[in-house]
Amino acid sequence: MTQTPSKPVGGAPAAGAPMTYKQAGVDIDAKYAAVKGSIPAIQSTHTAGVLTGIGNFGSLFRLNAMGKFQDPVLVGSTDGVGTKLSVAVKAGRHDTVGQCLVNHCVNDILVMGAKPLFFLDYISVGKMDRELVRQLVEGMSKACRETGCALVGGETAEMPDLYQPGDYDLAGFIVGVVERNSVLDGTQIRPGDRCLGLRSSGLHTNGYTLARRVLFDVLGLKIDDRPKELGGTTVGEALLAVHRPYLRILEPLLEARLIRGLSHITGGGFRDNIPRVLPEGCSVRLRRSSWTPPPLFQLLVERGNVPGDDAYRALNMGIGMVVIVRPEDEAAARRLLAERGEEVIELGEVVTGNREVLWST
Repeated sequence: MTQTPSKPVGGAPAAGAPMTYKQAGVDIDAKYAAVKGSIPAIQSTHTAGVLTGIGNFGSLFRLNAMGKFQDPVLVGSTDGVGTKLSVAVKAGRHDTVGQCLVNHCVNDILVMGAKPLFFLDYISVGKMDRELVRQLVEGMSKACRETGCALVGGETAEMPDLYQPGDYDLAGFIVGVVERNSVLDGTQIRPGDRCLGLRSSGLHTNGYTLARRVLFDVLGLKIDDRPKELGGTTVGEALLAVHRPYLRILEPLLEARLIRGLSHITGGGFRDNIPRVLPEGCSVRLRRSSWTPPPLFQLLVERGNVPGDDAYRALNMGIGMVVIVRPEDEAAARRLLAERGEEVIELGEVVTGNREVLWST
């Protein structure tokens, strides 16, 4: 096969041939066109604190514009969506993973009592795809609007040597604020406190390597298949369900100072996440019989032959957030959650121990 002099041969241009950045694989014009098309969605998230527009080297944010703080503490976090992106690529749908990214980060700082201020994203692709970027940004913008978080900037990178055609990565960075005397650091948790569970909306953003292996490799399912266990939902719809945000649900409890601790059940499941918020001398004893995992989790565990301990560590098993309250505050917490239409699962209680999760039937 012959090649034109202007194209790379064996990774290098022919001697004497011109080589532009675009010919090398990076189209700067396509990048800026993709970003420009997303500006209205980004601007729709801007709050009173945003001082800069789109395209600056950095983003300015005025904290006092968001309210009067006595002793504000900034809380930062970063995360990605993991191999849920592989499902999005299979399905050709990318708006839900944008929402998942923001909601995951909002939940992570919520665990410390913080409310979001602003968010930044990082999108890296093998080849610039305007429609892909549009879907991602619109998804992130939707989640930002719903949580009162301003999408203030980000970076879109084209790296053809690192990503296969169609593949991409997505990461996010969030900053929130909490009054210092309202920080949830777990130090107030005591034996006897109650552990309440809030339902997840699906896998959220963890366990997808296991889920994909079971569903696609072991069971041979396709993205549009509707296994009977899912009750008419396609595999793609079940796997791309948006990571649930808990901010609006838990705001009344935070304002009433009813919460002693929160644990976002993400990678590591119950075993690794709950101990992160426990003080020395405390463990939790949870009852698996307290709830029935949703159909997707039952399908993965039963037909995938996933051991129980592994399932409850890799997957959230239907519980996305654990709320720890004092026994005397449980009734008030349940009432406020019920007013939000929230089903509350009585998972168990805090016990004396060495920062472990103990299971009982």
